[in-house]
Amino acid sequence: MTAAPAASPPESTPARTLRRGLLVVALLSVLAIGYELVTERHWGTNIQLVAWAVLLVLVLALLLACSARRPAVLAARVLAVAALVGSGFGMYEHVASNYIAGQLDAAYSDSWETRTETEKVLLAVTKSVGVNPPLAPGALGQGALLVLLATAGRGRSRAS
Repeated sequence: MTAAPAASPPESTPARTLRRGLLVVALLSVLAIGYELVTERHWGTNIQLVAWAVLLVLVLALLLACSARRPAVLAARVLAVAALVGSGFGMYEHVASNYIAGQLDAAYSDSWETRTETEKVLLAVTKSVGVNPPLAPGALGQGALLVLLATAGRGRSRAS
């Protein structure tokens, strides 16, 4: 006969309140990102669909993070890390697209080739060239970090 896994130690009220608050903020982030993707009609190309996939992964992570079961919490953390990676990919794609657009920008096209790489990247990151907001995909990463913080210390077995 195998013993049932040890239950997690009871969570204090302030810790539970903080965890729930982080999950609520993560939920608000997911809703805001979903709204933004819809209003921007972010589905015109296959690469734009990546944001929707990352959003779905983040929703699943958020749902699993609400569970008290260790496997669900672990799965939530794994999915949150995946969403964080997807967010980083989105930020890279936005900056890279802005960088490519730099040589076509009316204000910078004459001087683009003579600028240093650092200047070009800075112009792309700050959206001085291109139209893609580099921090928009970062909001997905923020939601993922909130899920990771909300599940910190949960899902581990108690030390013997």
